[in-house]
Amino acid sequence: MAPRAGAILWPPPDLAVSRLAPLDARVDRPLILVSNDDGIDAAGIVALVTALRDVGTVAVVAPFEEQSAVGHAITVRDPMRVHPWPFADDVWARAVTGTPADCVKIAVQKLLPRRPDLVVSGINHGPNTAVNVLYSGTVSAATEATVLGVPAIAVSHDAWRPDSFEAAGDVAARLAARVLADGLPPGVLLNVNVPDLALDALAGVRVTRQARARWDEIFEERRDPFDRPYFWLGGEFVDLDGGDDTDLAAVAAGFVSVTPLQLDLTAYAHFDRVAALTASL
Repeated sequence: MAPRAGAILWPPPDLAVSRLAPLDARVDRPLILVSNDDGIDAAGIVALVTALRDVGTVAVVAPFEEQSAVGHAITVRDPMRVHPWPFADDVWARAVTGTPADCVKIAVQKLLPRRPDLVVSGINHGPNTAVNVLYSGTVSAATEATVLGVPAIAVSHDAWRPDSFEAAGDVAARLAARVLADGLPPGVLLNVNVPDLALDALAGVRVTRQARARWDEIFEERRDPFDRPYFWLGGEFVDLDGGDDTDLAAVAAGFVSVTPLQLDLTAYAHFDRVAALTASL
């Protein structure tokens, strides 16, 4: 039966599975799992894998299709399909019909022959600073790795359509090597944002906090070819912070921003206020 118009062919018909290389998971080299939210064929993930190959053995498990802004969603009511993917330079790769968090879950718990030593997610096309951390599938892939007890880094490029990923790839590789050597605190991941600059033009690296920001959103009503209404999300990014120690400020000044994020979202500083608020309940 022929597929319907616009249907996704799964598996894609041009996969030369017989030529795909096996995964070399020797314990004498670090095993680095790479994922993203832009999809397994995005230029950013190819650049990241190229940069990390000198750091360790790289395995790719990434979404079959773009999954930008899906946050930490996971697939619980649909089948998840995994297929070998002919990645550049014969790198072991699997495409998943799921979210970035799905990719890390199934890679760590099912697909890889051993537990990865590090997860690096990216290189994202566009920044993941401020409130975008909450929406980002790229950051959520790293967050899921942290949930599973694997050190993790999320890497994003400040440009949506970069001319080059060289600087971001170099930063990712050097930071990955340091994390592999020194580790990260439990429950902490690194969110890295790289300015749209050449490697030799970067001003340096700053450890930053997540800026306060929001999107002023609009929902534009449109009509489809059958004259049925639908809505398209747009909006404007609003910086509510203005601090010089934020991820937004660092990138704007030409610095690589490295923000430590944590799994524990508890607002400890406000315990007393909430206790007073709930005292008479």
